[in-house]
Amino acid sequence: MTELSNNDRIDLQSLNLKEQVVSINRVTKVVKGGKNLSFTALVVVGDPEQHVVGFAKGKAKEVPAAIKKGIEAAKKNLRRVNVINKTIKHTVLGRFGSGEVLLKPAPEGTGVIAGGTVRAVMEAAGIPNVVTKCIGTNNPHNVVRATFDALEQLRDRDTVAQLRGIQPERLG
Repeated sequence: MTELSNNDRIDLQSLNLKEQVVSINRVTKVVKGGKNLSFTALVVVGDPEQHVVGFAKGKAKEVPAAIKKGIEAAKKNLRRVNVINKTIKHTVLGRFGSGEVLLKPAPEGTGVIAGGTVRAVMEAAGIPNVVTKCIGTNNPHNVVRATFDALEQLRDRDTVAQLRGIQPERLG
């Protein structure tokens, strides 16, 4: 999964983006006059048909405004996922902070075996068959970032061949 650069930037109008709220937190800031209350929303946005997914956090005084800010920021953070035969190509382990997420390929018909946070990312990315395991923290922010770290480690056949400096046909 590579971050989209300027030369292969996707037109947002061509995507059928689905939004999913992963978590909402109430945040309080203590000031001289009392407490200031606001909300943060962690949002995952993706197009399952195009295998494009992104995430972001929005913060505002009201929940709907925080969700809207998160969605707009996630649209600017879209990434492409390498998928083959409705699953991932190989086992990967993503890490962020004290959280680790293990993603394993699964045969057709298995479905998404995952917790709520990883499930939101997998469904938004359009990966229908995968087995996952969260190791360490279950903090939604760390789990989402670890899942994206794992998805970024997925490579397609041509990229691996190019990195190794050989022809794609010579790969085993």
